[in-house]
Amino acid sequence: MNSKATHFTVKPEDLTAFCLAVLRQVGVNEADAQLTADALVTTDTLGTFTHGTRQLRGLIKNVRDGRLNPLAAETLVSEGPAWAMLDAHYAMPPAVAHRAMQRAMAKARACGVGYVGVRHTSHFGAAGYYARLAAAEDLLGIAMCNVDPVMTVTGAAAKVIGTNPIAWAAPAGEEPIVFLDIATSRVAATKVFAAKAMGKSVPDTWLIDDNGLPTTDPSRFPKEGALLPLADYKGYGLAVLVEVLGGALTGAALLSGVVSWASDSREKVNQGHAFIAFDIGAMMPLAEFKSRMDSMVRELHAAPKAAGVERVYVPGEMEWEHREAALTTGIPLPPDVAAGLRGLGEDVGLAPDDFNLKL
Repeated sequence: MNSKATHFTVKPEDLTAFCLAVLRQVGVNEADAQLTADALVTTDTLGTFTHGTRQLRGLIKNVRDGRLNPLAAETLVSEGPAWAMLDAHYAMPPAVAHRAMQRAMAKARACGVGYVGVRHTSHFGAAGYYARLAAAEDLLGIAMCNVDPVMTVTGAAAKVIGTNPIAWAAPAGEEPIVFLDIATSRVAATKVFAAKAMGKSVPDTWLIDDNGLPTTDPSRFPKEGALLPLADYKGYGLAVLVEVLGGALTGAALLSGVVSWASDSREKVNQGHAFIAFDIGAMMPLAEFKSRMDSMVRELHAAPKAAGVERVYVPGEMEWEHREAALTTGIPLPPDVAAGLRGLGEDVGLAPDDFNLKL
């Protein structure tokens, strides 16, 4: 544990080793275990603790409950030159998502743009992880998924649609990859769950109660109440776009048909995922694009600053700084993440201490 009593500092390689051991313990094949662990630990290094290894306990519970199949593999349902549709058969979602984006990237290299949709799948963690896979190979990447309804929509007073995250990432030259990963709600549902687990209140701009009124009490969510959409009708519209590309187009479940992966139900989830890649070099010289990205980033940095503001950030910049620090000095895991990992160890009979994790 570090000097901040509220955090537990761990080395990324130790956390990865623990995650791999857990995944192997429940029968996940080696390739899927490696991809799943990398997705979750990488997300923690970026400081996005709501979508990193905190999610592993739930995924493993889904394996034990028969909602995920650790031995399954996705299959190709149909394809064209620039697109493909996959059936995940409830294999490990982060691994399927990783391969789906790789397939979208290959389609983009062949045709300029590639789209891959996935059905019969579940929670894949942070959408930004998959968008960055494309950007790391000099493509522009977009990733999204539809999820179970926990968000209201403009004019409604109940849960209607999922928080439906969407992410994009673009390479630059001398500057880091620029990326954004957001829920289409004002906050991700996992932030509300984290506050609920710690017995904390939330801002009254996050939730409504069953009467459609703002509330600061997350204790009855998601059974009661609903998240508010990002920027009112704008977030609502983006959520519908994700529902179209990730749900309607893929053949996955839609709206109320999507089951919560975090519930105690044994029913299959059937989320839909969508991945899009653009081959930048096919559209303009890659070096020119990267130079233009660098110029854009630097102009944003140079914007006049509001009173009391020391720095203007571009999307993803804070996360890269978190990652650089995590790779140097360790990942500062919040208490709820540490507690979840301890519980996960108990669930599968593995002690975090055996992996140098002092939680």
